[in-house]
Amino acid sequence: MRLGTSPIGGLAMRAAHAIAAAMKRLLRIFAGLTLLAVAPAHAIVGGGAPSVDGVARSVVTIVGSRGNFCTGALIAPKIVLTAAHCVQPGADYKIVDYGADKQPSLLNVKSVAIHPGFNTQTMLAHRATADVALLQLDSSARGKAAAVLGAPNIPIIVGSRFTIAGIGVTVRGDGKSGGAIRVAGLIATGKPGTLQIRLVDPMGQGTRDGLGACTGDSGAPVFEDKQSGPAIIGVVSWSTGPNGSAGCGGLTGVTPLTLYRDWLIQTARQWGAGF
Repeated sequence: MRLGTSPIGGLAMRAAHAIAAAMKRLLRIFAGLTLLAVAPAHAIVGGGAPSVDGVARSVVTIVGSRGNFCTGALIAPKIVLTAAHCVQPGADYKIVDYGADKQPSLLNVKSVAIHPGFNTQTMLAHRATADVALLQLDSSARGKAAAVLGAPNIPIIVGSRFTIAGIGVTVRGDGKSGGAIRVAGLIATGKPGTLQIRLVDPMGQGTRDGLGACTGDSGAPVFEDKQSGPAIIGVVSWSTGPNGSAGCGGLTGVTPLTLYRDWLIQTARQWGAGF
């Protein structure tokens, strides 16, 4: 958000004040853990376990000047991985950061890179697309640790276990239930491949209400256990209710990083990350 000294500086200043006011409102919302619910960003319903350690240490909250919020994950001290549909042009974005006093503050997003192959309409139709993006921060988030950037083991076998970690709501439509980082273990279903993975709660199998992504979990990291430890192998793109109905708690749609990892690493290196 850089202001120029052109004759339209007054308009730019008023716009900047409006954006700043919007960001302050979002900060107050997160301070009270009262989150907004906006489509298509979909939080872990069903009561995923709260967590601040392990894979959760990389998870951050992304807020936009239009009132949207999503999940992201640090893959380098100043680089955040998220979903492309979370950071579309026309808005400003910041990271909600919490200090040792547990009070929230906003970190500036310096640059946004959206994969050139992303198509919004394809994602909204729950079809495979390059729903990945990177954010470059001005400064590092406090109390956070970067996660390992990987790719899923191929071929992906039905029943393979994955862990998602997000900040979304635990009860659909209840904005007050979100804000805390929660994790859930899900399994692959359908015909998982390099373009898309569909996950379900192993108990409900997608046919009845269970654990799954919901409002606020778009962009959430999806982890797979590797010999060297957990690695991010995809991001959450969309969700459905049971049996493909509208909502959450049925399918969780994941964009795997198999085809996009090279682009992510190349972009991060251009921003100075040491991959």
